Amino acid sequence: MNRVSLIVIWIILIFSSFLWAQQVPVQEYVLPNGLKLLMVPKKGDPNVAAGWIAKVGSVNERPGITGLSHLFEHMMFKGTHAIGTKDVDKDLKLMAQMDAVKAEIRKEEQAQIRRLRLGEISDLQDPKNRTSRHNELLQQLASIEKQSKELIVQNEFDKIYTNAGASSMNAGTTEDYTVYFINVPANKLELWFWMESDRLLSPVFREFYSERDVVHEERRMRTDSTPTGKFDEEFNALFWTSSPYSWPVVGWPSDLNGLTREEALSYFSVNYAPNNISACLVGDFDPAKAKELANRYFGRLKRNERPQPPVRTTEVEQMAEKRMMAFAETNPQVEIRYHSVADGHGNEPALVVFGALLSGRTGRLYKSLVLDQQIATGVSAGQNGMKWEGYFELNGVAKPGISPEQVEQALYKEIEKFQKERVGEHELQKIKNQFAADNFRRLDSRFNLMLQILMSDNNRGWQSLNEDPKKIAAVTAEDIQRVANIYFKPENRAVALYYTKKLEEGNEDPLMTGLNEQQKAQIRQFRLAIAKMSLEEAKAIQGRIESQAASAPPEDKSFIQALQKLLQDKLQKDGGK
Repeated sequence: MNRVSLIVIWIILIFSSFLWAQQVPVQEYVLPNGLKLLMVPKKGDPNVAAGWIAKVGSVNERPGITGLSHLFEHMMFKGTHAIGTKDVDKDLKLMAQMDAVKAEIRKEEQAQIRRLRLGEISDLQDPKNRTSRHNELLQQLASIEKQSKELIVQNEFDKIYTNAGASSMNAGTTEDYTVYFINVPANKLELWFWMESDRLLSPVFREFYSERDVVHEERRMRTDSTPTGKFDEEFNALFWTSSPYSWPVVGWPSDLNGLTREEALSYFSVNYAPNNISACLVGDFDPAKAKELANRYFGRLKRNERPQPPVRTTEVEQMAEKRMMAFAETNPQVEIRYHSVADGHGNEPALVVFGALLSGRTGRLYKSLVLDQQIATGVSAGQNGMKWEGYFELNGVAKPGISPEQVEQALYKEIEKFQKERVGEHELQKIKNQFAADNFRRLDSRFNLMLQILMSDNNRGWQSLNEDPKKIAAVTAEDIQRVANIYFKPENRAVALYYTKKLEEGNEDPLMTGLNEQQKAQIRQFRLAIAKMSLEEAKAIQGRIESQAASAPPEDKSFIQALQKLLQDKLQKDGGK
């Protein structure tokens, strides 16, 4: 028995050493205009995972233009001079007319804001408060937008790719970057170079003003209509005192309303210049041919000699604990954030390992709060090191009958154990092995590897992808205890406590009729989760529930019907867009 255990341990150690040592063989080529092309050839697969990253996110914005980086993500799919229009000259003239009318509308809007400030009106959005001139201008804008829509070839960018056999085209915006990605057949790689360079060379921001309404709807769906969405924004703004991480990626509503195409063009010229972009290819292709295509197509882009302004404002030191209490249609829960460190800081590897020791079904929080004390239904913890700042977050969802304060205090006690006692070597090595195995699996996927290379390059350079696993492997028990005592202090944290919102008499949610308290808690938790699901995920869950509904015991029928109603509402709302 002992011999088998020693052999198993020996195999694990050998295997994990191999995982820590593996290197991603990235080939780097920098064009004369500054654009960086990163390549990882992998023979055998006829597809290439292709993407590029603009090193700009909401942290690069300022008050007044928050949400512009995310709006750009939408705009970059609207086409170019060659794609997305039946008549580009007429198209551009109509957009110029829209800009002129919109400038006049802004004068009316400023007058409305003044009236609101003086208390003469109470709602900027109420049509009754508009002047006749304002309404006339809105009608003019609608008329021009209608003419413009008649020239648009909808979704042509996507159709060209799809007809060529490409798939999974998408994009994403975060606080620190905006990334665009797709899978393309290897024999269509030249199409990718032309398409992506063309939307950087000659983009046309069609439907600019109407697209802001689409973003507003996205904000309503992801933030306003979720149980804790607005509170999450408030908590984030509370946590950051001075840092630009304090505003949401989607932007504040008043800023979205005021964004202009002129501001967008100015922002684009600096942040989407080739010397602020990295591209990446992972798959079966010839690097020499890729360099040739990069020079032919991306080489057309002109370097911007005015560099991207650095993020100047940093977070000030927090001197006192911050607390927020909110009532929402959710289970009682607590969220605790501590200011920590940015990506690449010397203490970050220890904080990442610390989070892993606490999290997961084998982590300390689950064992203590969920299994032993039975005061929580869900717990999590982790370090979030962003490009300029960072934080460590703890979360706990209380069981029915348990207050969020009880969960909060239990979370602190688990932190205190690490502050007083060093973690055992066996427990620490187990976490390190999990990191090694997870890293190996991630690198095995072409698509995931491409995204990781781009995100790493955005922060500290793609080389960090090869260097960071070694840093995780080098974390010691002393490191864990040291960071636990540095960052986890009351004056360095913000706490959000969520209580279940009590409805007025006669206003109880019909979904809750006939459910016991535990089932009500589960429905509230599911409602929170479903708001963040994709359409595909919701369909998959709906199929599983429907297959099991017939065999469910009678006492669970109302509960299952409530789940089905939430899913149906989700599919009807999102599927109809």
